[in-house]
Amino acid sequence: MKKIIFLLLVFGVGWQFYSGPDQVTLGPGVFAKEAPYQEGISSPVSHRVEDYIIAELADFRIKAKVLSKKNYYMGREADLSPTDLALGWGNMSDESVLDKIEISQSGRWYRWRVESFPLPRREIETHSANMHLIPATGAVESDIQKVRKGDVIEISGSLVKVTSTSDDWRWESSQTRNDKGKNACELIWVDSLHIITP
Repeated sequence: MKKIIFLLLVFGVGWQFYSGPDQVTLGPGVFAKEAPYQEGISSPVSHRVEDYIIAELADFRIKAKVLSKKNYYMGREADLSPTDLALGWGNMSDESVLDKIEISQSGRWYRWRVESFPLPRREIETHSANMHLIPATGAVESDIQKVRKGDVIEISGSLVKVTSTSDDWRWESSQTRNDKGKNACELIWVDSLHIITP
């Protein structure tokens, strides 16, 4: 019995060491100053993934702080986009602000709650967003899985619209940072993702 407990303990410590902490703490300061970059595409490209056509709508790049990360395993969306990241930029990348905001994700939504506002409500709404990530390659998917809450990351890719070839199902990205609620999330074909946490 002691041997089993010892082995479980060794396994647990080893797993914790191997997987690393699931959250990064950087302290106060704005770590992603710029707003996301978006530009229309003159000659958009489409990608075929199984029974889906993924049409590019706009070039998109973002440097942001990861406010929350959620993996999904069920539903058609998860077939294409297994991970959502809630991202913040500007003052929403400052942990002295984020410490005063309760953030969660579920059902492909990002939610926040405050006791008192550390920033104006509209600034929170326009400087953070839930982003559905469609990895362009297996290597990109692996990079996405390495991301931890609190990391600073850079994503390059495109905002897209997905249509099914077998029925009327569709999924389309928001193309503005000023919306909120239903259909306000970005749907991104991710060509590259880099963790640039200081």
